[in-house]
Amino acid sequence: MSRIGLKAISVPAGVEVKVGDGNAVTVKGPKGTLTKTFNKDMIIKVENSEVTVSRPSEDKFHKSLHGLTRTLIFNMVEGVTNGYSKTLTIEGVGYRAAKQGKNLVMNLGYSHQVIVPETDEIKIEVPQPNQIIISGIDKQAVGQFACEIREKRPPEPYKGKGIRYDGEHIIRKEGKAGKGKK
Repeated sequence: MSRIGLKAISVPAGVEVKVGDGNAVTVKGPKGTLTKTFNKDMIIKVENSEVTVSRPSEDKFHKSLHGLTRTLIFNMVEGVTNGYSKTLTIEGVGYRAAKQGKNLVMNLGYSHQVIVPETDEIKIEVPQPNQIIISGIDKQAVGQFACEIREKRPPEPYKGKGIRYDGEHIIRKEGKAGKGKK
């Protein structure tokens, strides 16, 4: 029994949820509109400002889709009302980021600057030279974009230099042990 799948999703005021043919769910809210098509076997109903997801059988495949479908719809409703954001921190001497127009320009210890353009659904803010805030309404797109920026210079285990998620703990390694003089 899926505990998460059984929970109803309450739709806040100002948010509109529609279920089209082929289980295409459209969520429209103050921050924008998201559309996603779910498996045709799942039963999605919108009643009295609540969205419920149920499964047609106790088949293992349907059980696995039940909670997933409910969580994805919940994330869509949450995204159009509040939005999602990820904060990245840059550590290292001379490592910094700046916003130039719609581009994120980063100095990461390479011989060139790393330039990442902002997309329509993803917004980038740089409140400090060592902090990047990525925000948008699609949780998956925000996480993917943050991951792509982190890949430009992942944190290394010896000095901890690089781009990391805010609050991420990097396991540090000890450097080479020096040999004693004879």
